[in-house]
Amino acid sequence: MMLTKIFLIVNLMFRKGVYDMAVVYATLIIKGVKKYADVPARIKEQVKQVLIDLDCPELAE
Repeated sequence: MMLTKIFLIVNLMFRKGVYDMAVVYATLIIKGVKKYADVPARIKEQVKQVLIDLDCPELAE
């Protein structure tokens, strides 16, 4: 039971970290500092979704 709780907490923390990084990359892409091609493969889909949510899907190409 305790192991399951620890796993859930770690999983939630990891997902939040990925989302936070996706927002950071999306912000940098919108500002023109980075390009979508510069995004690490591990978080590309999350960054793409953030850009779509911000009505900038053309930047995710």
